Amino acid sequence: MYQKNFTFQSALPQGEAQDSFIDLDRLMAIVTRRIRTIIFAMAAFVILAVAYLLIATPSYTSMTQILLDESMTKYAEDQPPAASSQQADMEIASAVEILKSNEMALRVVDTADLANNNTLLNPPQSPAALLKSGVGLIVGIFTPGRPPMTPEEMREAQRQKVAAVLQDGLKVERVTRSSVVAVSFNSTDKLLAAKVTRAYADAYLTDQLNANFDATERASVWLQERLNDLRQRAQEASLEVEKYKADNGLTSTGGELMSEQQISDLNKQLIIAQADTASASARYNQYKSIIDQGPDNAVKNATISSSQTDNSVLQDLKTRYLAVEKREQDVTQNYGAEHPQAVALRAERQDITRQIYQELQQLTASYKNELDVAQSRSASLRESIEGVVGKNSEANRSLVHLNELNQKATALKTLYESYLGRFEAASQQRSFPIAKARVISLAGVPTAPSSPKKTLVIALSVILGLMAGAGLAAFQEFRDRFFRVEADVRSALGLKFLGYLPLLGQQSTGKKRRRKGIIGSDPATAEDVEPGVAFERIMRVSVEAPRSIFAETLRNAKLASDVMLQGRPDRVIGVVSALPGEGKSTTAANFAALLASSGKRTLLIDADLRNPGLSRTLKSPPQAGLIEAVLGEVPWTNVVKVDPRTKLAILPVVVRDHLLHTSELLSSQGMQHLMEHARKMFDYIVVDLAPLGPVIDAKAFAPQVDAFILVTEWGATPTNLVRDVLEQEPQINSRILGVILNKTDMSELPRYSDFGGTERYRQKYVSYYTEAQPPAQVDA
Repeated sequence: MYQKNFTFQSALPQGEAQDSFIDLDRLMAIVTRRIRTIIFAMAAFVILAVAYLLIATPSYTSMTQILLDESMTKYAEDQPPAASSQQADMEIASAVEILKSNEMALRVVDTADLANNNTLLNPPQSPAALLKSGVGLIVGIFTPGRPPMTPEEMREAQRQKVAAVLQDGLKVERVTRSSVVAVSFNSTDKLLAAKVTRAYADAYLTDQLNANFDATERASVWLQERLNDLRQRAQEASLEVEKYKADNGLTSTGGELMSEQQISDLNKQLIIAQADTASASARYNQYKSIIDQGPDNAVKNATISSSQTDNSVLQDLKTRYLAVEKREQDVTQNYGAEHPQAVALRAERQDITRQIYQELQQLTASYKNELDVAQSRSASLRESIEGVVGKNSEANRSLVHLNELNQKATALKTLYESYLGRFEAASQQRSFPIAKARVISLAGVPTAPSSPKKTLVIALSVILGLMAGAGLAAFQEFRDRFFRVEADVRSALGLKFLGYLPLLGQQSTGKKRRRKGIIGSDPATAEDVEPGVAFERIMRVSVEAPRSIFAETLRNAKLASDVMLQGRPDRVIGVVSALPGEGKSTTAANFAALLASSGKRTLLIDADLRNPGLSRTLKSPPQAGLIEAVLGEVPWTNVVKVDPRTKLAILPVVVRDHLLHTSELLSSQGMQHLMEHARKMFDYIVVDLAPLGPVIDAKAFAPQVDAFILVTEWGATPTNLVRDVLEQEPQINSRILGVILNKTDMSELPRYSDFGGTERYRQKYVSYYTEAQPPAQVDA
């Protein structure tokens, strides 16, 4: 079964067209293969879960919900700015910790009168708690005793113990992202659970009221003390300001010092005086420059506007001068310069010029007096300012300290007013006992136990069982480094797979029979057969059951040898294994019997000189064998035995105790001569060689062998061992026809095959391997 036509190409595993992250087919095959382990682990966990549910004490949980609402005090106090999400989270977290605190637990113990509650004082203990108590008792025996407690200490210790139990059974958590806090208590008594939960809600609300009242009371007392102190200090600061002003003459009007007002007035007057001085100096300089030109030039060249002087005499003289000058010019042009009228007009003009010059001299003298007066006034104002400034600098130095005193007095006054407002607000808040929380869900008496949750426990046990089973199955799979299916042979060794040899007794029906041979309880391999067991009873399976899986595998091995060694008239085939006890002797005998029954001249040589399993199966123990023939003590043809039914020639071995160098015997000249003669007489020579792992006999005999058949025990021989052995023996590895998996448990074989593997369809080929079937059961 499961044979493929032999080819010369190596049967290496072919990679998939595309790599996949998880090989689902292989995973499903592993699950199918290890399903019993997984089911066993899951059943064990389910049994443990059921046992736990039977012995566990049911407990009940009662829950209440408290809303933390800041808007409840909006009519009693000014609303602060809206808190950020981080501040809200901190407030809710603080409320949760308050509810979990020991102080809150003690308050519940006192208000609900739970100090003597037997359920809380002696709760049902878990196995771990019992173990801990036992360890504590043992440790207490060896530790020095403590002095006896007083009744008060005992009551306090009992109170603390009940509070600790309450804290242990209490659960406080925030409801999603809301401002609601869920408070629940777990107990074996459902009435007690509801009572404790209600007590916690009432205790929290009371704690909020008491905390607000106490905080407001303490704030009012502290503010009152601060107000008295601030009032006295503000008064002292104001008096100190006034006293400093009086001592330093720092009088003020309109909020400014007198010296500052004087300086401001003098500066204004000085500016006006300086302007007047500049104006007088300009007029004086102008008239003085006119006077300096002389009488004639002063009148002719000087130009005095009416806006610069208001002297009407000077204006009239100027007007007369212009009129006379014009008449003089007309007379001189008409009558000549010597005309009496022209002479009279010239004299009149000169007289007017003299009068104008005198008038200008008078005006210049008056402007000189005005300039002197203005300059004198400016100098006097400067002296006054300097005097006042000197005094004001001293006042300014005093003013710095005065400002400090004023600032201190103002700050104390402002602080006093601020604290006074806070004191009044705190006094008003004491009259509003409103908590910033309210109960939105009352704690009821639970109707069903909250734990153990049967469905959850069973489901969890199933999940844990599956996980444990999967882990155990993975561990088993990891440790299973043996040959199981054809793919293992190809991937690990890269050799041709010839087929499976089932456990004897399974070749027909494929049903498991506890590794029994076809003859009752006889062993399944020749290595394990005791002397005296009939050769044909164990070595003729392939002949007696020609349509069995066993025989079909050996036929595939024959076909492989025919293809690989075609053209050769004689063929030497060695049968080897990596370890002892893998069934190579049984395989060699049945392979040789199959060849002989097909009409081929076949010789079976037992070349396992140290452990000749084939020779032990003979009915009559041989007196001489291969060793004697090689050593030349007897002709080899004389020690050959022939099976009367299959005509198979067998060359046995007689073990010698003093024979130490078996490998040298197999590679000796005598062995070569024996093989040369045997090749001339037989078509096939099947040689049962020693295992490759422990001894080197097979390696020594390898030059005489044309091809090898490697026998490996199914599910027992490690793949790494066989691979390492073959890598160390390249001359054997290069001539291996293929690998046979012996002692295969055919009922278990499909479990190790991937989906779609040929091993999974073994049952479809049962009709091809049965010895006799009704015609109706034979496939067309």
